[in-house]
Amino acid sequence: MRALQYALTGMVFVASVAGAQTAADHIALGDKEYVAMNAPAALQHYEEAIKLDPKNYEALWKASRSAVDLGSFERDDGKREAYFKDGELDARRAVEANPGDPEGHFHLARSLGKNALSQGPRSRIKYAKDVRNEALECLKINPKHAGCLHVMGMWNAEVMRLNGFTRMLAKNFLGGKIFDSANWSEARRYMEESVAAEPDRIVHHVDLAGVYRDTGDKAKAKAEWQVAMKLPNRDYNDRHYKAEADAGLRAD
Repeated sequence: MRALQYALTGMVFVASVAGAQTAADHIALGDKEYVAMNAPAALQHYEEAIKLDPKNYEALWKASRSAVDLGSFERDDGKREAYFKDGELDARRAVEANPGDPEGHFHLARSLGKNALSQGPRSRIKYAKDVRNEALECLKINPKHAGCLHVMGMWNAEVMRLNGFTRMLAKNFLGGKIFDSANWSEARRYMEESVAAEPDRIVHHVDLAGVYRDTGDKAKAKAEWQVAMKLPNRDYNDRHYKAEADAGLRAD
C-alpha cells in the first residue's frame, strides 16, 4: 500500500514539473498563437511570461504588440483605452530593459500613436512629439524597420489631416513646432519605404493607399488597395484592413 502511495506521489510530482512553464515557454506559446492570429491567447501567454520575468524584453514588447492589436478595432471605449494603456506601459518597460533594440521603440511609438488617434485633435497634439521621437530613435537603430517607417509616414499624414486651425493651435500655443516639419511628400516617402521593406504586410498597402487618396493620386490608391485584397491574411487585424481596402475600391 505504501509503495502504491509513493508511486502515486511520484507521478503527481512528475506531472507538476511537466506542467510548470518558464517565461521562455510562455513566449514560445504566445508566438504560436500570434502566428495563428489568436491575439487574446497570445497576449495571455506574454503576460504570464512577464509575471515570471518582469524585465523580459521580448515578452514586454510582444505583449505591447498584442495589446495594441486587440485595441485597434475594439468598439468598447473602456476596453480600447485599457488595451492601449497596457500596450504603452509594456513598451515603456521594454525600452527601459533594452534601449538599444528597435522593437521596444517601435511598439512604444505605435501604442502612443494609437492612444493619440483615439482622442480629440487637441489631445492628439500632446502625443505627437513622443511618437515622432520614438519612431526616429527606432530608425537610428534600424533605418529599414518597416514598422517605424510606417509610423513616420502616418505621423506626417495625420498631422496634415488636421484642420488648419488645429495645426495653428499646435504650432503657436501648445509647443508643437515640430508640426512644421510634416508634409505630404514625407508621408508618401516613408509609407512607400515601409511597403518596400515589408511588401507582404497588408496594413502598409492600405495606409499608403490612404496617403495616395488624400493627395489626389486615385490610380495609385486603387492599385494599393487591390494589392491588399490579394495578399493572404497574416496579422490579427488583416480582416479589418481588407474591409478598409474594399471600401476604398467601392468608393472609387
